[in-house]
This record gives sequence, C-alpha cells and structure tokens, in this order.
Amino acid sequence: MKIKILIPAFLLLIVLSFIARAENKPFKKDLSDVPRISFTETEYDFGVIEPGANAVHYFVFSNTGKSPLVITNVRSSCGCTVPQWPKTPLTGGTKDSLRVEYNTKIKGAFNKSITVLSNAENSAVELRIKGSVIKKK
Repeated sequence: MKIKILIPAFLLLIVLSFIARAENKPFKKDLSDVPRISFTETEYDFGVIEPGANAVHYFVFSNTGKSPLVITNVRSSCGCTVPQWPKTPLTGGTKDSLRVEYNTKIKGAFNKSITVLSNAENSAVELRIKGSVIKKK
C-alpha cells in the first residue's frame, strides 16, 4: 500500500523539479538594442614633454548602438592623470570625447591607464597614455 502512494508522489516530485528548472532557465538577452562604446584610439603617446607643459589629450568615442550610452565612471591609475567625461547620455550614432590631462610636474617616463565604465555592451574599456617628462637642453 505504501509503495502505491510513494511511486506517484516520487513521479510528482520529478515532474515538479523539471517545471521549476524550466522556469528558472536564464533567457537570452536581446543585444540588438544595447549601447556600444567605440573609441577611435585607445592609446596616446605624448612623446617627450617639458616639465610644466600642457599635456591634454581627447579620446574621441561614439555610441555605435541604438540605446543611449551613459558613462557611469572613469578611473585613472593614479592621481597624476585627471579624466573628464560627459555626464549626459549619448544617443546612438553620435560622438563625444573624454578629456585626459597628465601632471607634467612629475619628471620621468609615464605609462598610465584610464578605465571607462558605462552601460554599454562592452562596459569597461581601458585607455592608455604614455610619454616622458624631461627638461630639454
């Protein structure tokens, strides 16, 4: 008698577990409508710079996706590199730029990274600046 009750209960548990799995399957995200950030260059070489000179570069980027692109944060590898970026959303198909300034009061060679975080499909992009601050003779 107990076996007759256990078999249907066991089968019911198996069926319910398959249903639960089917409901918890991750769905594929539609990526056709997401923003995409694309930079014209990801590295810039200042070359040799005099101490105290102006060392500013603009990294041009565009939103090659359809949805608005929002840059949420930009981090530099040290305080000697100061990034500035647009705070408003960038619609699909448009361009803007990210300003990066290096402190040339620090003498010697430098190779710094700038990480751009956004809501884009490629949500983290690394940019680099390099050069040498040397007093010319």
